[in-house]
Amino acid sequence: MMPRARRFSPSLLALSLASAFAGSAIAQQAPAKGDGGVDLDTVIVTGTRAKGRTVAASLSPIDQLSVKDLESTGTTELATALARLLPSLNFPRPSVTDATDSVRPAQLRGLSPDQTLVLVNGKRRHTTSILNSSGTQGRGSAPVDLNAIPLSAIERIEVLRDGAAAQYGSDAIAGVINIVLKRGAEGGGVEASYGKYKEGDGIQNKQSVNFGLPLSDRGWLRVSAEKREQNSTNRALPDYRNPLEPLYGQVSQRFGDPDSDQSSVFLNGQLTINDDVEAYVFGNYASRDTHAAGFYRPALDSRNIRAIYPNGYLPIEASNSLDQSLVAGLRGTTDGGWRWDVSVNHGTNRYRLNIEHSLNTSLGATSPTRFFDGELENTQTLVNADFAKEYVLGWLAGPLTVAWGAESRNEKYAISAGDPDSYFGTGAQVFSGFRPADAGTHKRDSKALYLNLEADITKKFSGSVALRGENYSDFGDATSAKLAGRYAVTPALALRGTVSNGFRAPSLVQQYYSTTTTSFISSVPYDVRTFAVSDPVARQLGAEKLKAEKSNNFSLGLLFQPSKVFTTSIDAYQIDVKDRIALSENLTGVAVRNFLAANGYPNTDGGRYFTNAIDTRTRGIDLVSTYRLDLASRGRVDLSLGYNYNTTDITHIAANPAILAQNGLAVQRVGRAEVGRITKGSPNDKLTLGADYAWNAWGLRGQLTRYGEFTAYHASNPSLDQTFSASWVLDVAASYKLKQWTFTAGVDNLTDKYPDRLTAATTPNTVLPYSQSSPFGFNGRFTYVKAGYSW
Repeated sequence: MMPRARRFSPSLLALSLASAFAGSAIAQQAPAKGDGGVDLDTVIVTGTRAKGRTVAASLSPIDQLSVKDLESTGTTELATALARLLPSLNFPRPSVTDATDSVRPAQLRGLSPDQTLVLVNGKRRHTTSILNSSGTQGRGSAPVDLNAIPLSAIERIEVLRDGAAAQYGSDAIAGVINIVLKRGAEGGGVEASYGKYKEGDGIQNKQSVNFGLPLSDRGWLRVSAEKREQNSTNRALPDYRNPLEPLYGQVSQRFGDPDSDQSSVFLNGQLTINDDVEAYVFGNYASRDTHAAGFYRPALDSRNIRAIYPNGYLPIEASNSLDQSLVAGLRGTTDGGWRWDVSVNHGTNRYRLNIEHSLNTSLGATSPTRFFDGELENTQTLVNADFAKEYVLGWLAGPLTVAWGAESRNEKYAISAGDPDSYFGTGAQVFSGFRPADAGTHKRDSKALYLNLEADITKKFSGSVALRGENYSDFGDATSAKLAGRYAVTPALALRGTVSNGFRAPSLVQQYYSTTTTSFISSVPYDVRTFAVSDPVARQLGAEKLKAEKSNNFSLGLLFQPSKVFTTSIDAYQIDVKDRIALSENLTGVAVRNFLAANGYPNTDGGRYFTNAIDTRTRGIDLVSTYRLDLASRGRVDLSLGYNYNTTDITHIAANPAILAQNGLAVQRVGRAEVGRITKGSPNDKLTLGADYAWNAWGLRGQLTRYGEFTAYHASNPSLDQTFSASWVLDVAASYKLKQWTFTAGVDNLTDKYPDRLTAATTPNTVLPYSQSSPFGFNGRFTYVKAGYSW
């Protein structure tokens, strides 16, 4: 019997938020409206606590994306929109990768997805409960689910491309993504979109609404809701592997996007208590149902029972990912001029997994075909107190901003076991259920203090220093520091640079996640168990207590703005990560299999666990350039160029622990496959060329993106490595405004570009033609239409 889902009603969340503001008032603010191009005079709130700091005056490289920028990409997903707009962000679309099909990770500057901190309105966003455990980019990470946030709720996004652990704490190694929500009681809009791929599949439907409500004359509540549906795509090949199979020569596998159905709501509100104090609250509810395919089990396969499936079967992972968050706080100014902000931040992600169209071979012909595999839940609760004040000192060209604060964070990670049939014996095919031995609730606490100083020291030179100390209940203390400076050589030319160190605490998911699943190694299925690092069997396989990752970041950049219509910035960076956390190789072989059987895991082919066994160095360059061409009565053109070049090298791999040799296990914790995934698995470079033309009611947009080459390493034979060539992808769209209506038609991947096919030599006997690491997926041309009404 499947346990009842613990549901949190969106209407209850809306009522709770609205009730917090009932009967109050503030001067209403109209929501900001996005405009094309880059406004360097726009004030930023990310990477600084000084008042009035602009994009042009930022001491660190920062991108600001308006809602118009996001909507112009044509996609319905936030992560995909960011990948199309940011050259330094990589968002592949892997398939047949268990939970990763449902919650796909994004990489910033080629680093791990969980080495980027995500904020909403400046507050830390909770991460997912799932682990990306398949052999794709982001393997071993448990990052934030960006696609749980509806585009209709967003006013703008600020992306800080710099280490910021000294300012924000753990995870901010590659950078920070701060999502700023729409504000105010005035204005709103509704939108509907429809699209599909050239092959006729992957139909997408989206409906969204956003509007503001006044709360008497002292406050407002902003409401954004979205419904998004996506049908599956399939690019698998006919199966010619065994002529004795009843489906020989037919397409039996599914390889592409999963079926997905998401509903989400985001609320953002504010009210004035008195002249010096205001209250704020924001939160969301998002529920996504996903039906993702596993690997097809042929009729004659030992993992099939022909009495149940005479022609074989395609197992389906039917999951629900539920995201909920609520942030509430008070902020104001004291009589002494101190700005203060005190808040409580609670967020949770719950992932429930059912397996459909499957079986458990250990149960024979009476096996059920549907299983409840269990539930994962990740929760964080924070209390923050932040204070800032400007001091006017005669020897400084501008005020000195002194900011300090404290944070208390509680984290909890829970695994709930599945039905007994899901884990008995060999377990449910495609993904064995979580066992009672896997189940448990794990917690930790952390405390932090920080201090920031920032000022315009002279009329040309600005500088800042940040210091942050943290204490974690599970691994101890961590201290981070950052120095940043900016020098205006001329009014049009400025240099900027930063030096910082940081850390990332091992997540509870990485410490305690454990289950058994099917992994394909050189096209051969293996049942591989992921062990918690504290498991005694994992310790016999060489697992050790996880440490925090430590980073050193260096950046040097140049900003050139000779006129209001032209700007260029170029920033070089180096990021060294020591004790980087990675999921070990799949440790397999006869000796490992016998060892696992002798230690309580029969029918298990291999094991893996997390380790701090590697150090890495990432180096790269970011180039961003924009130009606005005014054509007078013929409209205007906004041109943009973005380029990122990025390389990652492994500078050290720790030797195998002695216990592996003592147990007679000749395996390598970090081998060629993982080395290749980290160093060559994502493109070394990416170029974007964009043009937006606006004339009267018409708008035209085109973006040409070049994704650089990447390489897939063979697990043991370098001659079987495959390098995938660079690809050019063209997206175009046209829009027309009729009073308050906007109509848009567009084509993504106009030339129907696909990545290189996998070669028979590198991937024999496969029906999956493309690499999981393709940075633009492998679905082909997508055509869409949109209609929106705004007020």
